[in-house]
Amino acid sequence: MEAAEMQAEARPNPELGVLVEDTNSATRTTTVQWAQPIELGGKRAARQAAAARAREQAAVALQAKQAELRATVASAFFELLGAQEQVRLSTASLDLARNATGIAAKRLQAGKVPPLEQAKAQVAEAAVRTELAQAQSEQMLARQRLVALWGKAASAFDVAQGNAEVLPDLPSDRLVGELMAQAPAIRLAQLDVARRQALTEGERAKRIPDVTVTMGAKRAAETGRTQAVIGLAIPLPIMDSNKGNLLEALRREEQARETLTGAELQLQAEVSQALERLRLTRQQVQLLRGEVLPIAQSAYDAAVKGYELGKFAFLDVLDAQRTLFQLRQQALRGAADAYRAAADLDRLLGQNTRPAGQSQE
Repeated sequence: MEAAEMQAEARPNPELGVLVEDTNSATRTTTVQWAQPIELGGKRAARQAAAARAREQAAVALQAKQAELRATVASAFFELLGAQEQVRLSTASLDLARNATGIAAKRLQAGKVPPLEQAKAQVAEAAVRTELAQAQSEQMLARQRLVALWGKAASAFDVAQGNAEVLPDLPSDRLVGELMAQAPAIRLAQLDVARRQALTEGERAKRIPDVTVTMGAKRAAETGRTQAVIGLAIPLPIMDSNKGNLLEALRREEQARETLTGAELQLQAEVSQALERLRLTRQQVQLLRGEVLPIAQSAYDAAVKGYELGKFAFLDVLDAQRTLFQLRQQALRGAADAYRAAADLDRLLGQNTRPAGQSQE
């Protein structure tokens, strides 16, 4: 784009002409002249303005790609962080399942329960083992996706360091409004309007004829005299006044304005959706972690204790265990959804709205 801007600054080339009259050398007249077109009406300024806006568009488009890549990497990182947490939760769930299997085995040896209950405990433990294997596989895939984004040079790391318990902050309405005004999609549309305006001015300036100034010398062989030649040429815009090109430029300028309005509405809708997803997932995860999970954990502990004392059936333990596992996974999925919504918000606004402090090693 710098090359296009450089070319827009160029002025029209001069023209060197030689005119020979008569083929007889004794009576021949030779004229050498230098013609220089002079642009009028602001054609060069309009051309420069259009090239400058195009260069700015390219810079903003690059920033948009960088923001998109940054958001994609952040989303992939937190996906890996969530996968690691899922492995940790699945491992903890396996420990609980093993504990339940051990309790069932002891009660079977004491003759207090039938062999079916131990079989149920072993089946539940096997199901948790399967979930752990799946979580480990998803962790490996998430790591490969992150490595693919980083490239081979940055692929040497063991684990993603971060706190999966920390949720992304919800940005204020004032911050979102400020960032929306400078969002890449809006800036690109605004610059396109400015570029179209410059192109329109260029087409309007073409309706003003350029002047060509001619200077030279005329040598008459018969008289031996050299005369100065000065000329001025102005095209008459009678047949072509550039109306068609000007009308097309005006239509394209209006189309660019409509595109800007559409981009503003679309950005507002997408940002509102991302904010609502972030707000909703944060509330859900906070409710699960603050109220629901402690109750589910207490219910599971009570079911295990009651089963040890013979007050509850093993089916009650399995139900409490399954509920606890599902709620933990739901909270983890909610946290992952929150970070995906935050990454979408960063991509749309072209800025990082998440708090710093998360790192990878």
